[in-house]
Amino acid sequence: METSQWVRRVLVVEDQPLMRALVGDTLTHAGFVVHTAGSAVEALTEFDGFDPDLLVTDIDLGVRPNGVDLANIVTVKAPHCAIVFLTNYPNASTAPGSAGVPPKSLFVDKAAVQSADQLIGVVEAALTETEPPTLGSDPDSALSSLTRSQLDLLRYISLGWSNSAIAAHRGSSIRGVEKLIARTLESLGLTHDSSTNPRVLAASIFIRHFGVPEVTDSV
Repeated sequence: METSQWVRRVLVVEDQPLMRALVGDTLTHAGFVVHTAGSAVEALTEFDGFDPDLLVTDIDLGVRPNGVDLANIVTVKAPHCAIVFLTNYPNASTAPGSAGVPPKSLFVDKAAVQSADQLIGVVEAALTETEPPTLGSDPDSALSSLTRSQLDLLRYISLGWSNSAIAAHRGSSIRGVEKLIARTLESLGLTHDSSTNPRVLAASIFIRHFGVPEVTDSV
């Protein structure tokens, strides 16, 4: 007599096609049944028919609903579904809307995942509600110490904005912006080398981690 085997289903939601294919293929080769979607709307369209055990989603999906919105909808529809956020944000506290993420969600920085085994380990941890594996260190790990305001500031600097333009956009004084820049550069360890331009170095770290921003982007 044959016994049925539990086939674990994973829904991967990522707006970048290459990353979506990479994550999907990795999990498929590990024995999971995988469906992929490029947006929250697409994911919700097929959610009920697929009935996943795990949602792996980026936070920034290009359009709303974003990954946090999607995760909360999924948690209401299917409380059994585990959640993994696989994103560019260096930690949960810097991600927009992160205060409202479902309980027991796992948060993983894409840049810290250095192998297929690590990704699979995170997925297994989410499904079994166990401690996730320790991931490799990110070369730009200093970003993890920054606040949301400091990350936004780095985006403005990467766009080439002047202090006065940043102040006008934030509704603050130029002096206030200067102080925020000083604290941010200090956190990144970029204030003690007179042979370099710390503002340029800060922008390069941001772009290396998040990509070149557009004026309408949010990190």
